[in-house]
Amino acid sequence: MHRQRYSSAVIKNFLARQTATKNLLATNDAVTKNKAYCDVFINHRGIDTKRTLATLLYDRLSRQKLKPFLDNKNMKPGDKLFDHIDNAIRNCKVGIAVFSPNYCKSYFCLHELALFAESKKKVIPIFCDVKPSQLSVTDNGNVPEKDLLRFESALEEAKCTVGLTFDSLE
Repeated sequence: MHRQRYSSAVIKNFLARQTATKNLLATNDAVTKNKAYCDVFINHRGIDTKRTLATLLYDRLSRQKLKPFLDNKNMKPGDKLFDHIDNAIRNCKVGIAVFSPNYCKSYFCLHELALFAESKKKVIPIFCDVKPSQLSVTDNGNVPEKDLLRFESALEEAKCTVGLTFDSLE
C-alpha cells in the first residue's frame, strides 16, 4: 500500500510539472502534422520498469489527454523497430527517461537517450531504484566507438538534469 501511495506521489509531482510543459508541447504542433507522433516518449528498460512505472506513467499521461509512446502499447507486429521508435522520438514533444539498474546494459535504451539529445528534445529523468552517480556506459566490446561516445554524452547530460526519484522498495 505504501508503495502504491509513493508511486502516486511521484506521478502527481510529474503531472504537476506537465502543466508547465504544455506550452512546450503546443509549440511543436506544426512539426508533427501528418506524422505519427506522441506528446511524451517513455524511454525505459523493460525488464526493470515496463510492468510497473513505465505502464503507470503511460496510463496516467493518457488520462491527462496526452499521447504517450510506450513500445508495447504503440507498436504492433511487423513494425520496423528502429524506424518506428526513431520516428516517435524525433517527432515527440518531450521525453521521459526512466533510469533503472539495468538501463545502461541496453543498447536500445542508450540509443534512444542519445537520439533525444541529438534531436534537442527536453528530457525529464526519473531515477528508479538507482542514483545518477551509479549510471555509466560500459564497453563490452560490442558497441562501436562512435556509439559509445554518443551514449556517454547523452547519459552525462541526463545525469545533470533535475529529475524525479522513485524507490520501488519503499
